[in-house]
Amino acid sequence: MEIGIDSFAMLLPDPDTGRLQSAVDRMESVLSEVELADQVGLDVFGMGEHHRENALDSAPAVILAAAAARTKSIRLTSAVAVLSASDPVRLFQEFATLDLISRGRAEIVVGRGSSVEAYPLFGFDLRDYDALFAEKLDLLLKIREQPNIKWQGRFRPAINGEGVFPRPHQPKLPIWLGVGGTPESFVRAGTVGLPLMVAIIGGSFERFLPLVELYRRAWLVAGHGHPAENHRIGVHALGFVGETDEAAKKAFFPGWFQMFTDAGRERGWPPPTQAQFEHMCGPGGAFLVGSPQTVAAKISHVNRTLGGIARITFQMSTAALDAEAMRRSIELLGTDVAPLVRGQLRD
Repeated sequence: MEIGIDSFAMLLPDPDTGRLQSAVDRMESVLSEVELADQVGLDVFGMGEHHRENALDSAPAVILAAAAARTKSIRLTSAVAVLSASDPVRLFQEFATLDLISRGRAEIVVGRGSSVEAYPLFGFDLRDYDALFAEKLDLLLKIREQPNIKWQGRFRPAINGEGVFPRPHQPKLPIWLGVGGTPESFVRAGTVGLPLMVAIIGGSFERFLPLVELYRRAWLVAGHGHPAENHRIGVHALGFVGETDEAAKKAFFPGWFQMFTDAGRERGWPPPTQAQFEHMCGPGGAFLVGSPQTVAAKISHVNRTLGGIARITFQMSTAALDAEAMRRSIELLGTDVAPLVRGQLRD
């Protein structure tokens, strides 16, 4: 199982003063985090995409290219690229270039995006939310297969054999489909034969099993071969590692509370509570927060619950204000959690 971290490069307000972090300092901390993740042997680092005042990740391929120059082994991916509001040609070129810079470590996770600010910014109608994604995914996959194609769609000018360059270092640039809780998205990933990255930011892991089974059935119906041999399922979850359960929760809670208070205000959710947080960190919740032993046990639980996963990535950016705790969490994830998980899998 591959284990990694994802970052949203958010600017968080100091809980005492309300002042936002310096953008320059926050960007340096993101690059330091991926450098450390590489040093402690983590497998993958993902960069999100947002287009808002408190985020620095509107151009994830640029950040990942800077990370590539400071790392040696870790794989570098979007988490997720909002394909519906992007030009698939340009997105492919950016990540093919990243693949050359990193000597074959680039991947793309594409999705429709749970945050929708990119749509009006780039002139797209939210009523075309799904149609945009379906058309652009089709184009992206065709470009991946060969540089010169003929293609025509509704939302982008036609391509009449012009070449899409550069080509990546890897023979086939890995593309995952990022999904939330929409059944049709799981079916689409299985139908087109793409690895699946499931974002689980609340509730329980158990409630996603029926959706993952939809993916597996769609894969078989589409004729891609037996799922156990060919497909890959990943999980993106909120998580943080501390020396003890209480230390991890103490470091993670303030940023989580602030982020989900802001998100609730935007989306009409009720405000988060301490009791909700404690439940999500407990055995029945979907947060991977705790000591190395607690987190490793919960990862093994996720793996069993969903019938086997190939990758799990931690979204721990909400703790970024505590730089020391953040660095220690990354260290523990690589040096303690990963060996524990792999030992449990072997057993």
